[in-house]
Amino acid sequence: MSTLRLSSPVKLIASVIYHNPEIAYEALERLSQLFGKMDFISEVLPFTHTQYYYPEMGKPLFRRFVSFQELIYPGQLPKIKINTNALEQNYALDGKRQVNIDPGYLTPERLILATGKNYTHRVYLKDGVYADLTLIYQKGDFQDLPWTYPDYATKQVKEILKLIRKKYLYQRKGR
Repeated sequence: MSTLRLSSPVKLIASVIYHNPEIAYEALERLSQLFGKMDFISEVLPFTHTQYYYPEMGKPLFRRFVSFQELIYPGQLPKIKINTNALEQNYALDGKRQVNIDPGYLTPERLILATGKNYTHRVYLKDGVYADLTLIYQKGDFQDLPWTYPDYATKQVKEILKLIRKKYLYQRKGR
């Protein structure tokens, strides 16, 4: 029999995809109000791995990754996803999103993203939210999985996530 233990706190992150920098700035401010002080904001990255969002959001698209100083518990992810979906709707124009916010969390071993879409590798959490195991950390780097989104499989995104992971491990050590 395994011994049940509560999870250690995890590092909340978010990906923010946008066309209009002003809306992105407002959304980042709102995320900070919702989830606390950001301790990492990536440079602006071009978002070019898919054209999926062009009809809804326009082009060109950009992305920033952020992480938050306050650690969370994994069970909070559904509520966080519900809040980020509401924020996306708050900025929608004529039913079209102007910003896409994908929250998730890092542990020493993995990157989990929250999604509202079911698929074979996704695990239902609650309230319509699924956990997507996006990357695993082994042998000193993030490793792709067969279903990893192509943009998350890039060296550039993995380097950003490694920086956030390093910050997270330092935080855990200080607890």
